[in-house]
Amino acid sequence: MEPSTFLNPNQAILAAGITEGMRVADFGDSAGFFARAAARAVGPGGVVWAVDHNADLLTRIKSVALAEKLHNVEILRGDIARAGGSALPEASFDFVVIANVLFTLEQKQGLIAEAGRVLKPHGRVLIIDWQGSFGGLGPHPEHLITVGAARDLFEKGGFTYVADIPAGEYHWGFVARKKSGIAHNTK
Repeated sequence: MEPSTFLNPNQAILAAGITEGMRVADFGDSAGFFARAAARAVGPGGVVWAVDHNADLLTRIKSVALAEKLHNVEILRGDIARAGGSALPEASFDFVVIANVLFTLEQKQGLIAEAGRVLKPHGRVLIIDWQGSFGGLGPHPEHLITVGAARDLFEKGGFTYVADIPAGEYHWGFVARKKSGIAHNTK
C-alpha cells in the first residue's frame, strides 16, 4: 500500500522537530489533528495548548484527546489573529503550530505577532497551508496564500526561515525561528 499523499499531521510534527518535553501552542486547529499529533510527540513531560475562538470545537478537541489517553492537551478560547489575543503567557512556548489558518485571516500580521509574543527566544513556528483549491477540496482560489508570500510575511514579522517540511501533495509547509531580540507588539 502506498503512503497517503494527503497531509499527515504526525509526520509534519516530527519533521518540524517537535520533541519530548516541549511546550507547544496550536493556533486554530479546529479539528485537533495537529494538537493531538504534537501531544504524542511531546509526551507526558510536555504540553500542548489548543487555541481557537470556537468553544465547541475546543471541547471536542479535549474530548478526543482524552479518549486517546492524551492528558497533555489543554484548551483555551482566544483570538489568535491579534497580538495578546490568545491570552497565553508571553515567551513561554518552544513551538507554535499554524496549520491551514493563514488562508482564513485578513490580518495575518496579528497572527504572526501573537506567535512571536508567546514563543521563547529562538522558539520556532510550523506553518502549513493549502497549495491550491483542487476543485473545491481546498479554499477558494482568492484566499490562497503562496509559500513565498507566507515566508515573506514571517520574515517581516521577526522570523528566520529554517526549512521546508513534507506536507503532502496538497499543502506546503515550513519552519521558521523567532529572531533574537525581536520584541513583538502586544497591542
